[in-house]
Amino acid sequence: MRLPSRRQLLAAVAAVLCALSLPAVPLAAGGANGDARLNPCVGTVTSPANGTTVIAVQGFTWNEGDAGKKPAKLVGVGPRGQVQWVHHAADHGTVWQYDVDPMANGNVFVTATKNKRTYVYEFDPRTQEHVWQEELPIEDTHDVDLINGGTQLLVANMKNYDEDGGKNDDSIFVYDLQRDEIVWRWYFRDHYPKDTAENYTDDWTHVNDVDKIADGKYLASPRNFDQAIVVDRSTNEVTMRLGSDDDYDVLDEQHNPDYLESENGTATFLVADSNNGRIVEYARRADGWERTWKLGKGDDLSWPRDADRLPNGNTLVGDSRNHRVLEVAPNGTVVWEFSSPYLVYDAARLRAGEHGGPTIADMNATGSYGLQGDAARHENWSTLVGCHSYLQSVDGWAAGQKPSTTGATTGESGVNDDDDVRNALITTTTDDDLATSLPGFGVAVGLAALLTVAALLVRRRG
Repeated sequence: MRLPSRRQLLAAVAAVLCALSLPAVPLAAGGANGDARLNPCVGTVTSPANGTTVIAVQGFTWNEGDAGKKPAKLVGVGPRGQVQWVHHAADHGTVWQYDVDPMANGNVFVTATKNKRTYVYEFDPRTQEHVWQEELPIEDTHDVDLINGGTQLLVANMKNYDEDGGKNDDSIFVYDLQRDEIVWRWYFRDHYPKDTAENYTDDWTHVNDVDKIADGKYLASPRNFDQAIVVDRSTNEVTMRLGSDDDYDVLDEQHNPDYLESENGTATFLVADSNNGRIVEYARRADGWERTWKLGKGDDLSWPRDADRLPNGNTLVGDSRNHRVLEVAPNGTVVWEFSSPYLVYDAARLRAGEHGGPTIADMNATGSYGLQGDAARHENWSTLVGCHSYLQSVDGWAAGQKPSTTGATTGESGVNDDDDVRNALITTTTDDDLATSLPGFGVAVGLAALLTVAALLVRRRG
């Protein structure tokens, strides 16, 4: 048997050593750091996410030739874009999937609708089970939040016309879970004339979001009024108002406004300005509102419906009609991107919580920015079809992703109104878990073994 020459052998060993010295590749992730053929949903990932990203997929597309209803679902995505789990909400009767909120115990509070009724539930990603569920006899609700230690529901109630009474009952209200009754209600009809928007007898306000921003103060989003308002529960008065009906330069049928506050106490709204195709931030000044930030130029974004400021200063964006979620730096640079067809409604970063983070003014990043660095996989419809098929093929935890321990904080269900939600944790696969390695050994041990074998072979040859 002819043995290879010493030069050939050393060259082969060198090649192996060079290959092993390369950074480990997370095979499950796809995209820039993995094989996109294994995961057609991942786009740009230059900075791993700090925790699991949960995406609510409403389930619809307008694409020519494939328009119509699609399955609603929740998707859990890991730091580098690996699919951790998929909860097929449509299999549980959900028709439309809407808001998702992180909970202090690592679970997710979900708003969904079916058969002209609303149901909310606590979803445990670790067990893939509904912990508890409450059904409300109201139609097409987009947002319900747990408040006051998880004992009450804060509800954005739309499409509620009373035919018998001839009045529109669109409202925001607080429902007490223990007393099983509404304990406070604020009707839009008491504060707005009928001609504020069309469709008084149908979808008049389309109030799509309400958040508790302080004790007795609620930030609401009547989409069809093109404004975001703060209601004081004790006085029933509107204490802050951004925008006005048909003033599209400020807001045009917005979604999911978030309340932020600068270090000097300046009230700030971060808003998905949907029909304007942009994310905007406004700071409240003594003489009115000042737009301090705009994200999106041209067709960068298509009907965005969610924007959350993360603790690191980046913004998590639900780019609805482009069927994707982006994490974007203040200057418009995309650092994390994941496609999730069809029709993203909401996204939340579990480890970071949903609300909070610095204002644009505090980061000295005021300005108008277009997106840069995104993979724009949505521009290829066949890629989205492949991504949809991939997500549909995962039921529950994806192979190799289920955590061996719960790892989440314990405690009662419900979102605490202060820091607990920002500290909410859920076990995620770590970067080390994702890296490939020699079975049972570290890379260093593998290198040492190869060097030893090479030396022996060279010595034998000599």
